[in-house]
Amino acid sequence: MTILEKTGSFFVDIFYKLFNILWGDFITIPLPGGSSLGLSLLVLILIPAGIFFTLQTRFLPFRMFPEMLKITAEKRSVRQKDAISGLQALIVSTATRVGMGNLVGVVAAISAGGAGALFWMWLIALLGSSTAFAEGTLAQLYKEKDPLYGGYRGGPAYYIHHFFIKKGSTKKRSIIAVLFAVSGLICWCGISQVIGNSVSTSFENAFHIPPQYTTIILVAVSAFIVLRKNATVKVLDVLVPIMAACYFLMTIFIIFKNVSLLPSVFSQIFAEAFGLRQAAAGGFGAVIMNGAKRGLFSNEAGSGSAPCAAAAADIDHPAKEGLLQALGVFIDTIVICSCSAMIMLLAPAELTNGLEGMDLLQTAMHHHLGDFGVIFIAAILWLFSFSTFIGILFYARPNVAYLFGDNWLSQTLYKILALIMLYIGGLAAYHFVWDLGDFGVGLMTVFNMIALIPLAPQAISSLKDYEQVATRKTGGD
Repeated sequence: MTILEKTGSFFVDIFYKLFNILWGDFITIPLPGGSSLGLSLLVLILIPAGIFFTLQTRFLPFRMFPEMLKITAEKRSVRQKDAISGLQALIVSTATRVGMGNLVGVVAAISAGGAGALFWMWLIALLGSSTAFAEGTLAQLYKEKDPLYGGYRGGPAYYIHHFFIKKGSTKKRSIIAVLFAVSGLICWCGISQVIGNSVSTSFENAFHIPPQYTTIILVAVSAFIVLRKNATVKVLDVLVPIMAACYFLMTIFIIFKNVSLLPSVFSQIFAEAFGLRQAAAGGFGAVIMNGAKRGLFSNEAGSGSAPCAAAAADIDHPAKEGLLQALGVFIDTIVICSCSAMIMLLAPAELTNGLEGMDLLQTAMHHHLGDFGVIFIAAILWLFSFSTFIGILFYARPNVAYLFGDNWLSQTLYKILALIMLYIGGLAAYHFVWDLGDFGVGLMTVFNMIALIPLAPQAISSLKDYEQVATRKTGGD
């Protein structure tokens, strides 16, 4: 083995040790019946944070859900040139939340943890909504004008910066904010490769199209959008509602077609959620952790991704954007992830037993809708993945600017790098790069939480102010 190979092997070993600290079993709790509950560092951070924010906001996901819906119905208006509305910021963040995690992630959770994993995904989403509110509100409080794209920019790198570097300081950057921005750029490059591979594989399975052709088209269409100044939001504005509505309506059709099976499906979900069957088999921990991990990964609450879009909104109160981002978690997990789960759970068990990943979902869809079902899943995965890619490049904008300043060169070079990763992923799966994406989102979460918890009082204060203003308006009416 050469010195170069030894050095590479050393760094890969270090990488996977750090990766396992973030995503592996950081601590293990023994459970009755021979089972055990392995808790990763991210779960130990995000679940208590979700509980903390839920209590601090006085159960915001339940108490203010009607207000979230009311805000989405408000007329879009922006005061700053080239800025986006609060609802458009929600659509951008939904584009990345409603991605492969809603298909592949849910399939993986149920494959490994059974139907009960869905219950824990629901619970994590309700907790994550409050965390998403805090992130979105702080992103608004610390946003700044964007001299390149117009409108506003911000996100965790910016509120972390203001937390660590006080006014009057000569320091231009905070170390933690820099680490967050770098982690984000690493994460989104890794995700780009995963997107390319998922799309090319699904089209090869459904249409027998060689991966290279699918990948070239995907990269060309993506480049046409992301290399233009402000095309991203306009495309997502149309694409996201259409793809989410199509997937939701198709699932509703499948549910009505199998309505007689619903009682048994919900009975299975709740029975397995509390380990009535798994406890005896020693798998109760797998039920909880697969639901929790996939839920956290899918809805992104706490990772710091969505605030990069939330900061760009031109909205009349910071808490409004926080409420919209909380609604985004609901849309992602309670609605879209549940759609994927219902498609699988309403299919006969004898058809899906032993299957995993997209094979499981495509088999279930074939049962419900025949060959059209397989084609539909391939098409919807393409749309979900495509929207995720252009959404994460929107996230990258403020982080590239924080690291390298306001210049088109650094913005364009990062987009080209992401497009190259998208192309490479379409031709082959490099699992190290996939893990690099997971590693990046793990680090983002850790760095984001360092500032998010201490800054929580500002988000809570904004919420109280918003409620007081709303109360006065109601009283005045």
